[in-house]
Amino acid sequence: MDKTEIIIDNKAFYRRLATIAAPIAFQSLMLSLVAACDALMLGRIAQEQMTAVSLATQIQFVQNMFLMAITGAGSILGAQYWGKGDRETMQKLLHLMLRLAGLVSLIFFLACEFVPGFLMMIFTSDATLIEIGSAYLRIAGVSYLITGISQCYLAIMKVTDHVSPSAWISSSAVVLNVLFNGILIFGLFGLPAMEARGAALATTLARVIELIICLVISSRDDYVKPAITRLFARTRQLSIDFAKQCLPLLGGALFWGVGFTSYTAIIGHMGPDAAAANSVAAVVRDLICCACNGVGSAAGIIVGNELGAGKLAQGKAYGIKLMKFSYVIGFISTGLVLAVTPIVVRMVILTEEAHSYLTGMMVIMAIYMIGRCVNTVTINGVLDGGGDTVFDMYSLAVCMWGIAIPLALLGAFVFHWPVLMVYACTCLDEVGKIPWVMIRFRKYKWVRNLTND
Repeated sequence: MDKTEIIIDNKAFYRRLATIAAPIAFQSLMLSLVAACDALMLGRIAQEQMTAVSLATQIQFVQNMFLMAITGAGSILGAQYWGKGDRETMQKLLHLMLRLAGLVSLIFFLACEFVPGFLMMIFTSDATLIEIGSAYLRIAGVSYLITGISQCYLAIMKVTDHVSPSAWISSSAVVLNVLFNGILIFGLFGLPAMEARGAALATTLARVIELIICLVISSRDDYVKPAITRLFARTRQLSIDFAKQCLPLLGGALFWGVGFTSYTAIIGHMGPDAAAANSVAAVVRDLICCACNGVGSAAGIIVGNELGAGKLAQGKAYGIKLMKFSYVIGFISTGLVLAVTPIVVRMVILTEEAHSYLTGMMVIMAIYMIGRCVNTVTINGVLDGGGDTVFDMYSLAVCMWGIAIPLALLGAFVFHWPVLMVYACTCLDEVGKIPWVMIRFRKYKWVRNLTND
């Protein structure tokens, strides 16, 4: 399996990468635009409205960690079984994903409906922000109930050669979300101005339409879709294989998701200006990360297809090429952050102090982007594509929870460091773990076939 045994046709490789990555990156971009539009529109009304919604959406961010583990495990196994040509197992995999995602979505829906104030108090002690955020969560909670189901359909589409329809569905929902945002937040066409509650209702309506489109599109003959009569039937070996992938992914997702939420909470408790600047910086980060998200997802599919088909040497060669390409994306992303910083700072309405924080956060984030891109493609793409899902959890436990979060906590609440120094602590983990990631990558534990007959 030495990489010199395989000669890669660069033109064909990059064409395949672009075919898969571009729709996923576009889908990621469109999803990020929802948060950007929420921040921009609510920021035109009042800083408190924007900040409260930014903090409230951290609840869905945590929910997404569970959904990412479920759909991620399904995508890892699905890419390999699809490469093998096993359509029957793909349907069983979808059934398993729907059961788990449905349960998770129900739990988060109930929490948002019955204890929204408690959820908001995790992120802020400001009474105004808690009140606005609680009203948002009561409405948006319905969308959290729907999201888990639609994400399962979209994940299966991506690994079964229906990447473009998946991106089209998500993008259509985003466009509708943005339109509904404008109408409901500002009260256009004679409707009352609902402000933060309007953003929540817009999201809910868009998610309902997204799920309906998923159901209609997946009803076609060439799509993998659930069989209602067998939805709760269990396959023991597949469940075991799924758990082997899902549990490490869930551990990693929770480490990462709760860690990121902790970053938001730490900055949020340093004052409204710090929270507002961080909210805007987070939107920019998510928008620019779309390219590495697309390439990372494509890497998992491409490598997984080859490994599942038994072409281990080919899969290894592709993985090596994708890892190198991740550095290119990282440096380009750094340049983009620096280029848009003046535009972003002028665009949003913030206090003078918040503007100062935002400028500093953007410069720090530019360096962070290199690590974020390399780790997304290498860990969440190549390593996960071969089932090496445990490393992500280990690296997060050490770099994020063992170093970055303790430093940020001490800096914010014990040593009372400046806001930008604390923010820099929250960016340490991605850059700091690059050498460890490269060592793990070169052990090639990810070069393996996960399928069973």
